[in-house]
Order: sequence, then C-alpha cells, then structure tokens
Amino acid sequence: MSHSHPAPPSRPGGTSRDGVAYPPPQTWPTGRLLSAAARRVERAWDTYLDRWKLTHASLPVLVVLMSGPLSQREIAAKMHVTEQTTGRILRGLQEQGYITREPHVGDRRRRVVTITEPGRRALTELDDAQSVEALIGQALDPEDVAVLRRLLIDMVTALPLPEPPTP
Repeated sequence: MSHSHPAPPSRPGGTSRDGVAYPPPQTWPTGRLLSAAARRVERAWDTYLDRWKLTHASLPVLVVLMSGPLSQREIAAKMHVTEQTTGRILRGLQEQGYITREPHVGDRRRRVVTITEPGRRALTELDDAQSVEALIGQALDPEDVAVLRRLLIDMVTALPLPEPPTP
C-alpha cells in the first residue's frame, strides 16, 4: 500500500516542484510573511516604476530633492544609506535626465544635486493613487487594506530607522 506524500521542496523553505510554497505560508512566522509580501509588492512596484526607468531605490531620491538642491552626502543621510550607494543611484537618475549634478560654489569637492523638470514630471505622472494602490493586487478588500495600512504605519513609526552608515 503506497501513501501519497507532498513533493519535496526544491530548496529548504522554498517552493515545491508544483510551484506551491513549502512549507505552507500558514506555518511561517509573521516576519517571514511580512518580508515575502513586501518582496512581492516591491517587484510589482519596480515593474510599475520601470515605465519611467525608475526603481524603488531611485524614487525616494527624487522625492527628497523636491524640497530643494542637496549634496550627495545630505541625500545619503536623509535616506539612511551610504554615499557610495547614493552615487550609483544619482548616476542612473542623471543618465535619465531626472537630475543635474553641478559643482558646489563654496566647495569644489562637493556637488549640488537638483531635480530637473523631467524628474518633476515623472513624479507627477507616477503618483496615480489608483494605480499605486492596485499594486497590492486583489487579495484584500478595501476594509482590509485600511486595517493593513494602519498596522504598517504603526510598525514603521514604532520601529527605529536603521543607523546611518559610517563613512
């Protein structure tokens, strides 16, 4: 007499050969569920932003620059990332024509980063609430989305920001 067993996972904590999560998500700790959901939404967000040749990492730089020109160091500090990471993001934004980088008047070693009109236009175009909210899919009804938003806001405001990297 043979017994049917679930297909073994292709990798620990991965997916089985039939594409189903293994072990099932109902058994995952909350942090893993949150991380997995965030990755799925991030992929959808990146696909959406690709229309403007932006990524989830480059978009906040444009948002930060809406308040006025900043140095690369100031942008890195506001985003809690290294200047090296910021430099890579700025290169891509400059190639797309979304920012300019000019020498600082008082310090030739520094550069002043400014958002351009195409950068402002891209932010305006992509800021379509209905399109952005649709990125989470149809898995939740509007009431559940409202509860999820409240819980996520509580988490984000209660959990500390990562420490700014040291140069």
